[in-house]
Amino acid sequence: MEEEDVTYTTVVFKNKKALQPEVQKKEEETVYDEVKVRSEATEKPGTNAKKEEIVYDERKACSEKNEHTLDMNVASLPKSGISKQLKTNQTALLEENYNLTNLNNKLTADFENLRIDHSNLTIRFDSLVEAFNVSESRIANLTAEKQKLATQNQKLESERRNLTEQIQNLETRWNEQNISHAQWSIDAYCPKANKRTCSPCPGGWLVFQSSCYAVNNARSPHRKTWEEARKACREKSSDLVVVFDESEKSFVHEKSWSSSQTQGYWVGLKAEGNKWKWLNGSNLTNNNWIPQNANDGQCVISTENQGWKSVECNKSQQWICEKDALSV
Repeated sequence: MEEEDVTYTTVVFKNKKALQPEVQKKEEETVYDEVKVRSEATEKPGTNAKKEEIVYDERKACSEKNEHTLDMNVASLPKSGISKQLKTNQTALLEENYNLTNLNNKLTADFENLRIDHSNLTIRFDSLVEAFNVSESRIANLTAEKQKLATQNQKLESERRNLTEQIQNLETRWNEQNISHAQWSIDAYCPKANKRTCSPCPGGWLVFQSSCYAVNNARSPHRKTWEEARKACREKSSDLVVVFDESEKSFVHEKSWSSSQTQGYWVGLKAEGNKWKWLNGSNLTNNNWIPQNANDGQCVISTENQGWKSVECNKSQQWICEKDALSV
């Protein structure tokens, strides 16, 4: 019996490590089969080609058998543990992804809030800076105003001291003048030449009822306008005569000496607002005392023979002053 041709085939499968780091497995080496192919014992010498064909077919059949065996063994691997681990890992990854997504959303919201807060704080800071600048400007203005007021206060204080001094001087002069005036009054109403016998009017004044009259029959160069005559009367503590009744009017008329139609004595009657008014502000009640209309700028003179006349106030005339008489 001839030597038999034998072909051996060895198939080795190595498993990779599991997906999880904590699961450690040793490599598994599996030998599934040894395939032994035996050809027929004897062949005829003339059949080499046929023999080779048979060997090829047997090898092909053996290869197909090995492939089928491989598929069956791969299919028979323990998939349940791997699937379970994959599902566990997938669940953990999904949960971690969910948590990371939530964390990312939270961080995004926090960032947006911080951005809004930063924007608001920037606006508030700018407002505070502007308010600070305004306050600084106001403080500077108030400081300048304070300095100005302090200067004015010093000036007013100096003026107050000057006015106080002037008042004191005036009071001193007033007292001196009062004493002098009192002495003058005594000398005027109670002259030494008459052994201090007193009269109701000063010397040179005429007395009628309760008044004293000074008839100023000045010559032409010394005559005065209505305002000038009134000023002269005031210097003697009197004023232009104001007539209250017919008897006083007759007295003034009789004392209007050396008068004419256009030259006479000023009395205290003047046209204001187309009305005749006395110096005390009262209106003329008896229009028969003067026939002319009251035209502004006109004043009244008393004449000896022509009664009262209306003439321009800026004409120079003589005048009659009046003041109260003393009770003696």
